[in-house]
Amino acid sequence: MPKKVWLLVIGMFVNVIGNSFLWPLNTIYMHEYLGKSLAVAGLVLMANSGAGVIGNLLGGYLFDRIGGYKSIMGGILISVLALVGLVFRHDWYPYVILLTVLGFSGGIIFPSMYAMVGTVWPEGGRKAFNSIYLAQNVGVAIGPALAGLVASFHIDYIFGANLIFYILFLFIAYFGYKNFRIAPDRHTDVFRETSPIKKKAPFYALLILTTGYLLTWLVYSQWSTTISTHALSLGVTLREYSLIWTVNGLLIVLGQPLIRPLIKRLEHQLKAQMIIGTLIFIGSFIMVSFAGSFQMFIASMVILTFGEMIVWPAIPTLASQLAPKGKDGFYQGIVNSTATIGRMIGPFAGGVLVGLYGMKAMLLILTAFMSISIVTTLLYDKPLKGQQTKPEQP
Repeated sequence: MPKKVWLLVIGMFVNVIGNSFLWPLNTIYMHEYLGKSLAVAGLVLMANSGAGVIGNLLGGYLFDRIGGYKSIMGGILISVLALVGLVFRHDWYPYVILLTVLGFSGGIIFPSMYAMVGTVWPEGGRKAFNSIYLAQNVGVAIGPALAGLVASFHIDYIFGANLIFYILFLFIAYFGYKNFRIAPDRHTDVFRETSPIKKKAPFYALLILTTGYLLTWLVYSQWSTTISTHALSLGVTLREYSLIWTVNGLLIVLGQPLIRPLIKRLEHQLKAQMIIGTLIFIGSFIMVSFAGSFQMFIASMVILTFGEMIVWPAIPTLASQLAPKGKDGFYQGIVNSTATIGRMIGPFAGGVLVGLYGMKAMLLILTAFMSISIVTTLLYDKPLKGQQTKPEQP
């Protein structure tokens, strides 16, 4: 990989380690330490994710307008300020406000990182986005384990640990991304465009594709919200629950050789990759709905991980292929926004359904709902029929 891609990979790795001190423990912190119900915790996470949606769209817009370096630096600086606030004030109201700010600032960063890797290494294709995806998951492998360790001393220490990693990310971005030069053919039309969407067919295809992506994330978000508190109620310890995420991150890295033959065989059939991955997702959530022990939670996560290894990198890859020149940031912002909307709706929907029907029924209902994403995957390229488009025809 080019040196620039390695710098982005390292930055994403450090960023995700920092984030991993908060997101797996948010629901637990609000429920166990602040005494709030799962539905109330879900509303707070909805506010966090709603701010993330705005941040995602703004981050993609800023990437196309002022470049990745400035948009990433802006997001990091806001995050650092919010985390300084959380270190000193993490009782209920400051926690809600500052967690919402973190959702917004984090939302600015992610689409810019994805758009930047796609534009500095356009010939990389899926490999470029997979490298960022792997960096995220190495961070997920290490971050929750460190978070569980830190929280075992005192839960309040997680805020300071997150701040330290964001300051490190700030230095990496400042010294590493400042002189990045984006391939000129990727942004030649941005400043002269008077209409935000000129090529409607690729945009409609993206909206159909990301509708399924949203549904998948709505269900996936239960792992860091309702499933976390459910696991603890069954006797799984905080350290063990953090270990589940470590298994997820490690398996994504170490399991690449296991899925490589499938990815190689379906290299030009991203639609088939996504359908296979979604079916694996569905199987994993059916299993976790019956989980009653730490071992079953681990087994469910292992199955889930193989599904996400196949599905997640395909989405930004297709978005990059669909994007007209100069719109990479905008399209990646749409992708990240729909994932964030799924994470926004998921905790509240899960909390309400648990209250009404119980954990098992909630998971089965949402899993059935996720199957709609298979339909959107099959249909997303319908607007492209009869038109010359960038993506390969799966």
